Amino acid sequence: MKADLTVDAKGLSCPMPLVRAKKGMDQLNSGDVLELISTDPGSKNDFKAWVQTAGHELIDIYEADGVYTIYVKKK
Repeated sequence: MKADLTVDAKGLSCPMPLVRAKKGMDQLNSGDVLELISTDPGSKNDFKAWVQTAGHELIDIYEADGVYTIYVKKK
């Protein structure tokens, strides 16, 4: 998947991956896609809740070897 911005939050624990993603979203235009890479297992649930409250679209979440790659489209 092509992302307009990639945020690398590997090694950071909650809530920092979400904080970094929110800052990244501020740089994007409506319809752009943010890719977040995280090693925090809580990121999966955090992002599901955040996109619902923020109105963004959760495109997909991949997990491989303890690394989560999350794609979110900005509203």
